[in-house]
Amino acid sequence: MSRFALAVSRGIARVTESALGPYQTAVIRIGFAATWLLFLLREIPHRQELYGPDGPWSWDLAEQLIGANGAFSALMWSDGQLWFETVYALGVLTSLLLMLGWRTRTMSVLFMVGVLSLQNRSVFMGDGGDNVLHLMCIYLVFTRCGQVWSLDARRARRATGARARGERVTDRTGPALWGVLGLALLAVTAMGRLDGDWPVPALLWGVWVAQALWWLTGRLTRTGQPRILLDLIANILHNGALLVIMAEACLIYATAGWYKIQGSRWQDGTAVYYPLHLDSFSPWPALADLLSASGTMVMLITYGTVIVQVAFPFTLFHRRVKNVLLAVMITEHAVIAVVLGLPFFSLAMIAADAVFLPTSFLRRLGDWAARARGGLFRRGRPKVPAQRTPDAAERTGEDEQTHVGFTA
Repeated sequence: MSRFALAVSRGIARVTESALGPYQTAVIRIGFAATWLLFLLREIPHRQELYGPDGPWSWDLAEQLIGANGAFSALMWSDGQLWFETVYALGVLTSLLLMLGWRTRTMSVLFMVGVLSLQNRSVFMGDGGDNVLHLMCIYLVFTRCGQVWSLDARRARRATGARARGERVTDRTGPALWGVLGLALLAVTAMGRLDGDWPVPALLWGVWVAQALWWLTGRLTRTGQPRILLDLIANILHNGALLVIMAEACLIYATAGWYKIQGSRWQDGTAVYYPLHLDSFSPWPALADLLSASGTMVMLITYGTVIVQVAFPFTLFHRRVKNVLLAVMITEHAVIAVVLGLPFFSLAMIAADAVFLPTSFLRRLGDWAARARGGLFRRGRPKVPAQRTPDAAERTGEDEQTHVGFTA
């Protein structure tokens, strides 16, 4: 009984003392924000047809559907062109800032608002990756995804160093951002724009109140106990959200794999063969013909896909096998992006797979990226000669004269 109690206490301490998987959640943040950002940038010429007020899925149809299912969409607050352009631009901006890790708590909420607003406006626009992004943008709100590889982490390091030197650190941007967004949220609520289903409004108000409590405990309390309590709650929410993200990824693969087993199209290989010959999914016809020319290749791709998807959730308890299947699935999504022309679906799935990447690999990847960035900046920075003493300058001049005389 004592061993069991000790194990339980260790588990509780591990869940509450720290936010687990900092590198994994950072990769998820960067991956999903980059996926949505690239999608919005690519579809700028077609944004009117996709989500605009004059698109095929008209304003009236969207209003009827949202009135029936209670979905959240800020685009339904007005049918004006200016409002649509504003929401689209904010979606691009918040995606960029979340990817960089600037005020990640606030940007994750605004990122969720942008994703839900655009996707719920036209629910039939997407390739499957939009469903994954739709769910993950909500889960990201509960994570502490800016612990590493973010502007927030750099600001925290600088603030810690400044406090160690005895300097006073004051954050004015955070409270100002909190106040502006609070006024906007209050105005929207007063106008009745959040009268749909309660989850999204409750989440918006909950995060806003939590930010206020976090700031007040740091400014008004003399002891660190209230901040420790809030930090403990934040760790529990983060770890719970991380577990949900992992379970969601496993559920996606498990359901996809088991449904494939039941379908005759996957048993005879036609589920792989025919999409390779559809014009909508053949950006590289020669490559598609090369893959489908061999029946053996089609069989290996068909059964390999099913086996990997069904087996993956069961391999999480064996690290080496999990890593092998993870590499296979990431490679498969990369091939789908190129061969079938579905880059954003593949990016979304690779971002979801990143939650299972080993921490050691992610650290090495971060070190490699830091060295590459440092080398790039050093290459572009002009070299400044070191200051020389008079004696050294005289010797250098003599050497140069000797060298010139010798070469002449």
